[in-house]
Amino acid sequence: MDNKKKRLIRDYCYMIIGSLLISIASKNIYDPAGLIIGGVSGISIILRHLFGLPLWLSNTVINIPLFGLGYLTKGWKFIARTIFATMLCSFILYVLPDYTLIPADDLFLDSVIGAILMGIGCGLVFAASSTTGGTDLMAAIIQTRFKHISIAKLLQFCDGAVVLWGLQLFGVTKACYAIVSVYIFTRLCDSFIDGMHFAKAVTIISNKGEEISQWIMKELERGVTGIDAKGMYTRQGITMLYCVLSPREVTRVKDQVYSMDDKAFFIISDVREVHGEGFINHNED
Repeated sequence: MDNKKKRLIRDYCYMIIGSLLISIASKNIYDPAGLIIGGVSGISIILRHLFGLPLWLSNTVINIPLFGLGYLTKGWKFIARTIFATMLCSFILYVLPDYTLIPADDLFLDSVIGAILMGIGCGLVFAASSTTGGTDLMAAIIQTRFKHISIAKLLQFCDGAVVLWGLQLFGVTKACYAIVSVYIFTRLCDSFIDGMHFAKAVTIISNKGEEISQWIMKELERGVTGIDAKGMYTRQGITMLYCVLSPREVTRVKDQVYSMDDKAFFIISDVREVHGEGFINHNED
């Protein structure tokens, strides 16, 4: 199986697991507690409490016109995975039983556990280059027309409007807990995505540069870049090695470097995201 197929399977697994977590958070935590966290999930909860509409139906109906706008403004490639994730969420909301995971009077626990499930779920869906529709999709569509406005600001505006609507229905106390939950799940989602793409960059200055680079390329199958440098104290030229590794590979490389040269200079830096062979490869999409 080639890398493109492996990544496609991985992405759809992410979307399935993520959609399940999002649906559980919406139907079995936020809805019974009356916590409105914004987005189509929040609108669906409001409509259920006002008119008795099931969550899955509201989620589907609200997103259908957004799919059309998304196709017209963003194209099919952008909208295809979003349709899959959104329809999957609606299906899971339909089949999930109506039960409350957490006692309805424990709003703090509702807000925290709901945020954890929602944050991980959204992180998985976003990591698969998809969304679950709703305000995420709406913000992306609006941003194509008003490019000077960031998607983050548009999301804040859309979600803020939904939270204010929920405030009128459920009161100030629940609105405050909802805001806390939004903050937690947003930070968790961002951290989750960053963690999936997280890497380490190492810079190695050693007289054994050739041997070290050969070991890294052979044993770890990682690329190494040699940069001509000059020690200003010794006034001697030397090849400085630069390599990007996964976090679990760093200790192995460090041990190997110091087994070859106990006087080597070894620098480790955090890297938020890496695009290229062995990491995120957009040619596989």
